[in-house]
Amino acid sequence: MTRVFITIDTEYSSGLYTGPGAADRAENYARSIACLTPEGPAGISHKLELLAEQGQKAVFFVDPMPALVWGIAAIEDIVGPIMAAGQDVQLHCHTEWLGLAGPANPLASKRAGKNLADFPFEEQCAILDYARTALIAAGAPAPVAFRAGNYGANDDTLRALAAIGLDYDTSHCPALVGSGACRIGLTAEDRDPVGHMGVLEVPVGAIGTIGGGLRHAQLTALTLEEILGAIRHACDSGRDSFTLVSHSFELINRRRQAVNPIVRRRFTGLLKALAGMRGVTTGSYCAAPPTLQLTGGGTHPLPASPMRTGRRIAEQLVSNALYGSL
Repeated sequence: MTRVFITIDTEYSSGLYTGPGAADRAENYARSIACLTPEGPAGISHKLELLAEQGQKAVFFVDPMPALVWGIAAIEDIVGPIMAAGQDVQLHCHTEWLGLAGPANPLASKRAGKNLADFPFEEQCAILDYARTALIAAGAPAPVAFRAGNYGANDDTLRALAAIGLDYDTSHCPALVGSGACRIGLTAEDRDPVGHMGVLEVPVGAIGTIGGGLRHAQLTALTLEEILGAIRHACDSGRDSFTLVSHSFELINRRRQAVNPIVRRRFTGLLKALAGMRGVTTGSYCAAPPTLQLTGGGTHPLPASPMRTGRRIAEQLVSNALYGSL
């Protein structure tokens, strides 16, 4: 069986942060976590319902760093519903919150930075130890897996994860090598789980693009046709796992608080298709984490298709024009 890891980065928005007050936190929660719209909620509660309806699993990478400004209760409100639904909670971390925390910044230097990779090893250990402790205090089991905010990790991040006892990282995005914040010492050819710096690195999935590049497997970056094609290709190639990225807020435009029906159809269509797909199951890190790729195949992504690419470009143009960006 090929396990599909539907990973959902679950996070308040530092970009929408306006202050430490309860009303400000509630507004950010409404836009980034609950995703309240005139059509009803489209955030984590909605996703949890859809997952339950189709009997599927997901991994919610929860960012506890906003506890620096709003306290642990802000994270409990996220962790509680996920745990009650029987889904997997793992660790996420956006270091932008350090700059908003003022004296609550746990670093002796009070340094701030956009990405974990901006910090030296010792400070990364301190940040990750704080984040793990806060997540557990909010009601989550001790995490075993991690993804850096903005994919902004480097090899020191993986060393720090190993040092504090986490076994898995999924910050390496092969499609964004050389163009994103991730500075992990792996290449675009590293597309299957691989041991690196003391942890098992689980790369984000990708498909081939016209011209020989890669496009990352994110709910807002691929059409449903491309996502399902990539999963079937992974299964047919004998791959142990395939990782898809989403976010708690991706089904809406947060500033307008309006549902994006195109992206929502992708998510609901994905879960329905997975429920009936032979040779494929959804996985979690808490029950059965990814493993090293042991078979000889599966290193090549779904090949590029002019037809699929054309349909994606058209769909994205409509989505952005009618419903806007996140």
